[in-house]
Amino acid sequence: MRRLAVLLAGALLVAGCSTGRGNPDGPLQVAETLQAATPAKAPEQTGTPAGTVLALAGAASSTVVDPASRTLAVAVDQPPAVWLWSLDDLAAPPRSVPLPAPTAQLSLDTAANTVLAPVPSANQLLRITPTTGAATSLAVDGGPVSAATVAGHTLVALGQAKAVAVFDGDQLARTISGVTSADQVVANDRHAAMVDRLRTAVFTLDPTSTSQGPGLRAGDGAVNAVTDRFDRVLVTDARSGELLVFSLDPLLMRQRFPVPGTPYGIAYDPGRDLAWVTLTERNEVVGYDVAGGEPVERYRFPTVTQPNSVTVDPSSGRVFVASATGQGVQVVQP
Repeated sequence: MRRLAVLLAGALLVAGCSTGRGNPDGPLQVAETLQAATPAKAPEQTGTPAGTVLALAGAASSTVVDPASRTLAVAVDQPPAVWLWSLDDLAAPPRSVPLPAPTAQLSLDTAANTVLAPVPSANQLLRITPTTGAATSLAVDGGPVSAATVAGHTLVALGQAKAVAVFDGDQLARTISGVTSADQVVANDRHAAMVDRLRTAVFTLDPTSTSQGPGLRAGDGAVNAVTDRFDRVLVTDARSGELLVFSLDPLLMRQRFPVPGTPYGIAYDPGRDLAWVTLTERNEVVGYDVAGGEPVERYRFPTVTQPNSVTVDPSSGRVFVASATGQGVQVVQP
């Protein structure tokens, strides 16, 4: 019965809240009066974080693992930098890559083996080579806040310009307009999507088009998303406390699962089909098996304070949780 309820919730949302390509009207607008959801302020730490903790000079804002170079990348705001650890020797001192200003969100360009670091206040997209720490800068007007690659294109969400820029190499190919709030772009090998936090919605993106694709409401406070190997987008809803799962082709809500504790950060382990979700209200991280008809909890660990971001090493399954209050980066082996 629980599985049936999850699927029915998705069907009802699809029936009432989808919009056509480029259509700014319709039910999606009902969320525009809301403010974007934010992570809950974490309580004081009462327990001991699981695993070990890597010391970090500053509060972490984003983290990502590059499997190809065996590198853990963690961004801090003050002083603005990306710190790089070798996954094969976490005890070794990390390499620091200075940034012109804080980055909004780290991601990977797997084809180029680089870490993407958009810097909105500097109107730059930095491409960092994890093995050397070398960084190149691409000028991107409009306040870049997130980047993803799909089918040879680089999509850059522009927070100030309310658009998505599409780059072919270093050249701006086109701009996807008609966007209310471009907060995060995610992609797999074939498809891309955008999270609109203001309208708490998910939209598909076609890198060859200048208009955003169809969209669906994503709960009451969509915040962060990842793609999985099933051609889906997994979204955390911080306001309603849910994990939402959307297929991309076609865009449909497939699952809507309760996750109490203000879910915020999310990462996906493709080798184990685990979605790792941080609960900022509880200082916890939970691992859900998402291969079936509904998520199934497999792991739950206490974390460092204010666990706003999480990433996972698909080779070993190790989970890395970064503290937004300067308590370091937690390493957990499930």
